[in-house]
Formats: sequence, structure tokens, C-alpha cells
Amino acid sequence: MPVTIKDVAAAAGVSQSTVSRALSTPDLVNPGTRARVQAVARELGYQPNRAARGLITGRTANLGLIVPDLANPLFAAVVKGVQAAARAADYSVFIADTDEDASTEPGLLRALAKQVDGIVLCSPRSPDAELTEVGADTPVVLMNRQVPGYPAVTVDNADGMRQAVEHLAALGHRRIAYVAGPRSSWSNGQREHGLRVTTGALGVDLVHLGHFPPRFDGGVAAADLALACGATAVVAYNDIVALGLLSRLGARGVAVPDRISVLGCDDIPMSAMTHPALTTVSVPQHEAGRAAVAMLLALLADTGPVTTHRDLPTQLTVRATTGVAPDPEPGTADRSR
Repeated sequence: MPVTIKDVAAAAGVSQSTVSRALSTPDLVNPGTRARVQAVARELGYQPNRAARGLITGRTANLGLIVPDLANPLFAAVVKGVQAAARAADYSVFIADTDEDASTEPGLLRALAKQVDGIVLCSPRSPDAELTEVGADTPVVLMNRQVPGYPAVTVDNADGMRQAVEHLAALGHRRIAYVAGPRSSWSNGQREHGLRVTTGALGVDLVHLGHFPPRFDGGVAAADLALACGATAVVAYNDIVALGLLSRLGARGVAVPDRISVLGCDDIPMSAMTHPALTTVSVPQHEAGRAAVAMLLALLADTGPVTTHRDLPTQLTVRATTGVAPDPEPGTADRSR
């Protein structure tokens, strides 16, 4: 038989209402009584009824998480970080996937808002105005995006690209191609900015190959363009795209990194498993997920000032897909940007 609140009350020598207050609103109970009730509850293995507690506190003890694509291992790391932090605070997590379709975000936000106390919105693609409208009545923390008025956890994408370009320039690369992600991606915008600033400062040509789906087939589609533009190195929006590049280059018999270097972003587990292993910019998404939950719980606690922005560092991880730039091919040295 499951342990009930009545069992805890009898063992602690208090009323059932006192047990309820000690477990759901502990600040309203005498510290000595509260400690005794909590100790008895732990000893008996009592698990509070979440639905009943929600009726008392007005809270669901649930958090929402919306990500663009659960098939991308990057967002799996986000999920694990969010779940770990939520579990430690005795919250459950409801997860939704937009499948990289920005038009679904407002509807998912509205639907989740009815079932959770707050939402972590990861890498949203919707315009600022839409996010502001649908998130007005529910605490929301953003990840990988900044919108005025919203707390946010971001990573320093621009600095990651600085590290990438400086690494390639040190290897002698003077013409670098970029396979961009979705136009609506805030992270992509930050990466493009970092690339432009650093290539400009170092006198390196930057070739923007266009915007591609942030998936394996996006990299496959971009590989021929990267070769045709005369670049000796290509930076991909993310590691999944970089793996697509490597696949197509391999199919064409193009040696990496002897003929062309490839560099990704995110450092998903598969990046170290491919051959050659992928050089990439490591992004701390597990830590970002934990930080977003901590920020959201601080908002819900409403006990004082809350940190509204945290920017996490990125780190270049050098592996085997980047190497010394090859000698220029005849007729390519004077190509314009």
C-alpha cells in the first residue's frame, strides 16, 4: 500500500493539514515541526500527489521545453541538461519539437502554457513580435536567442567563429567558404557576424555559399559549391551539415584536409567518431540547458532580482579535418569575394 499523508501525520504527531503545509509551503510551518514532518516523509518514502499539491499552490510542478529538431544530437544535449536541472528541483519536463518550422512555435507555446509553470524556448525562429505576444502571460527563458524583455542563455557564437578563422588562417588558408544555416536562426546571424569581422581583420576572403537546411542533406548540397568557389576551407553552420559535406567530398574523391579543410560547429558526439574526425567549435548546450532552468526557476520563485542574461563560452576543438592549406591551383589566386 502506498504511504499516504495520513500515515505521515500519524507518525509525526501532527495534523494532515500541517503535513500538507510542511511539504508544499514550508515557510508557513514552524522550523522544528517542518523538519520533523520532512524527516518522517523521507523515512516512510512518502511521495506527494502532484495534482493535489497543484491545487494548493497553483503550480503544476511541470516545465515546458520547445526545441527545433530532436533528431539533431545538439538538442538532445539540451534536453538532458534541462531534465537534469528540473529533476533536481522536483519538476517534470514536457518536450515539444517544431521540426524546424517556425510557424508551429506560437501554437506550441500557447498549448504548453496551459500545462506548465514556465517554458524554456530553445533556438526559436519566430519574429520577436510573435514571441512577445504569445509569451506575455507565461514565464519564458530563451536559449540561443535574444529578444528584448526576455531572460536568455546564449553562447558566444561570434567568438567561436573568431577561433575558427584564426585557426584556419594560421594554417595558411586565405579563402574560406561558409555554409550558412536558416535565415531565421539567431545563432547563424551571430556566426556570420563573427566570420565577417575576423576574416576582414585578417585579410581573408569569405565566400558565403547561401543558406541551407541545417541537416545532413544541406551539407551534401553545399559541397560542390564549396569546391567550385576555389576555397581551401569551408566552415559549416553545424556539425550535421559538416558531416554532409564530408560525405559528398568523399564520394567525389576529394581528400580532406589535403585538398580542402572542413570545420563544423556544436561538437556533437558523432564529430569525434567520423573519419577523419571533425574539427569543430564546441558549444556547451548541456550546461546551457541547466542554466536556462536555473534562470526559469528563479523567475518562478520571485524572491528577488534575477539574472536576465548569461553568455557561455565556446571552444575550438581541433581534430583531423583541418590542415595546412594546399598550394593555389592555377587561375584561382585572383578570384574575388
